[in-house]
Amino acid sequence: MNNPVPGWHLHPQLADDTHPVAQLELSELRLMDDANHPWLILVPRIEGAVEWIDLDPAQQLTLTAEISAACRVLQATFRPHKLNVAALGNLVPQLHVHVIARFEHDIAWPRPVWGTASAKPYSPESLVERIQRLRTALAAPPAG
Repeated sequence: MNNPVPGWHLHPQLADDTHPVAQLELSELRLMDDANHPWLILVPRIEGAVEWIDLDPAQQLTLTAEISAACRVLQATFRPHKLNVAALGNLVPQLHVHVIARFEHDIAWPRPVWGTASAKPYSPESLVERIQRLRTALAAPPAG
């Protein structure tokens, strides 16, 4: 399912706030443009999906596996203290899942990342480096 379904499009706010990393089986994997935190966003390419329950059971399983893969990538790449996973959608209604690497020394710890500090956009060089690191980790076979 690498191609979007007819009528699917990325919400303009997500397009503005994130950078593409990879197309997974179901989802777009994107990097939040906030260098304060290693922060991935998964957006299922399902037209009209707002809630988890808008996905059929097979899509839910696929998204669960993709969330797990995103968690493994952040864990292997950054060795965070904690991983935060959330699908809120209060401001952007399109179904999307945040996967955020958290550290006891990060700018928001232990509070949620939302509303704590202004986003710190990546420099062009650090953006290229960060996306390359994520793509390399994504392509690596799972440890174990």
